[in-house]
Amino acid sequence: MGEGVLRRVATEVGTPVYVYDAGTIRSQYTALRTALAGIPHRLHYSVKANANLAVLRLIRGLGGGADIVSGGELARALRAGFEGRDLVFSGVGKTERELEVALNAEVGLINLESHGEFDVVRRLARGRAAPVAVGLRINPDVTTETHPYTQTGQAGMKFGVPLDQVVALARCVADEPALALTSVGMHIGSQIADGAPYRAGAERLAGVVADLRAAGITTLTSVDVGGGLGISYGRGMGMDPAEFAMAVAPLARVTGLPLLIEPGRFLVGNAGYLLTRVLYHKRSGGREFVITDAGMNDLLRPSLYNAYHDVVVLDGAGGAGDPAGAAEGRLVDVVGPNCESGDFLALDRRLDGAGPGALLAVLGAGAYGFGMSFQYNSRPRAAEVLVDGGRYAVVREREGTDDLMRGETATPSWREA
Repeated sequence: MGEGVLRRVATEVGTPVYVYDAGTIRSQYTALRTALAGIPHRLHYSVKANANLAVLRLIRGLGGGADIVSGGELARALRAGFEGRDLVFSGVGKTERELEVALNAEVGLINLESHGEFDVVRRLARGRAAPVAVGLRINPDVTTETHPYTQTGQAGMKFGVPLDQVVALARCVADEPALALTSVGMHIGSQIADGAPYRAGAERLAGVVADLRAAGITTLTSVDVGGGLGISYGRGMGMDPAEFAMAVAPLARVTGLPLLIEPGRFLVGNAGYLLTRVLYHKRSGGREFVITDAGMNDLLRPSLYNAYHDVVVLDGAGGAGDPAGAAEGRLVDVVGPNCESGDFLALDRRLDGAGPGALLAVLGAGAYGFGMSFQYNSRPRAAEVLVDGGRYAVVREREGTDDLMRGETATPSWREA
């Protein structure tokens, strides 16, 4: 996407604003499909990475399914045009209501993560016209080199069925006529750039499939290797699709089953930009601060994970109100307007020209950006824009102050407690 398009969006739509490039999403999808050619598979986009309806519709048009983790994501996927059969419903804490809605929507696969969840699904499934397809998400006890908050495949995590409980739970599923055990799977974490953890997890999954077949369970029709493929945020490497394919291909060969793959960040992360204007520049305690109209309420990843995002100056500015000359040649912290010392987008960056009025672009903001945004300090959430070639469309209007108070009242209707 050209810088001119970003400048035009910032001028006409305002800032802060998220901008997504449809062309990049298509090319990432094609790159992964090409790498996996020859391996029976189905891509199910991880909706939590970016749940905008226009993004979902774009991926559905490419032939992908969707991986969901809540009733809200189910509703979004259906609104975007996915059929129930296109969906895999994962997540450790599905409510009974969410599961009932999923069954009514004839979701293609519900991944169970505990015996308690099995009990709920079994009860809801009884009396239906056909058995409900379920899978078991296992915890393969695989360590990944990523942030501790995004590791999901190690023993002791809340995710997945421990390996020593899988066969027993699978037997329970197999003995329930209202259910059909059609898949086993894993999700080992996020932002993974090395094929080794996938190879280790795939070996564990192959062993589980063998154990289930030895126990007389022959109903499996797929193996789910999850997602988590990392991207480059400006330093470090992302996952090479070919390396990922080489890591998981043996699983398909050994088991004879097609793979379910759930990419999210890989498809949309580097397709997204957060545009923000510089409000002020100041110096304090030997540090230089560039204060912007976007902050942790718009992009939480830097504050939550200490995540690195490249920041570039699209339109430089300086002069009046910029006594330090926009800190030319010096390192600056890009901070937001919120009342938190942890409110920052980038630390120790060289951003010549980032004076008041300058337009900045935070790169790699297409995944876990808007979806994790919130209304702290009563700041409305940003607009979202989709760019496709030489055209753009606002695909989520900027919130206003009325949106902040929707559903609230200053005059409660009291009830007896």
